[in-house]
Amino acid sequence: MSAIGTLNPGNSSLPSLLDTAKIPTVDEADVTLPIFETPTKVEGIKVSLSGAGIEKAAAKGENSDIEESGLPENIQQILKMIRKLQQQIAEKLAEMQAVMRDKRLSPEEMKAKLGALQAFINNLNGGLIVANNALSKAMKQSGLTPEQILKAASLVMKS
Repeated sequence: MSAIGTLNPGNSSLPSLLDTAKIPTVDEADVTLPIFETPTKVEGIKVSLSGAGIEKAAAKGENSDIEESGLPENIQQILKMIRKLQQQIAEKLAEMQAVMRDKRLSPEEMKAKLGALQAFINNLNGGLIVANNALSKAMKQSGLTPEQILKAASLVMKS
């Protein structure tokens, strides 16, 4: 079998789009690069609180919205427990991501650490299910108004 009219990279029968004879030469001595200065450290804004402001800030905790909700005490405690479990789950998920990014671990070490973290997360998820069931039961037994039920649901979703 013979090949007729094969094309080679140098023999395409098409005119070259780049005329190398017209490219100007550049002398490296003519090239100047911009000089970047290192940034100087800038002082940030300083804020000072009065003694009363510090006390007020300390009194407002991460669960202040739950405490100010007007919901019964037992429901507030369950909401705080749910929020704590959600926070712990988020922390363990972040630890799992850190383990997966750690290039120093062998595949066996990574698998072992991820397995332990997954087991811990499973336990936390079980606790979260129990807490959500307890919240549902407590809300039914407390005879909450529709507004209070909506408030409790919004507090569960906020984490």
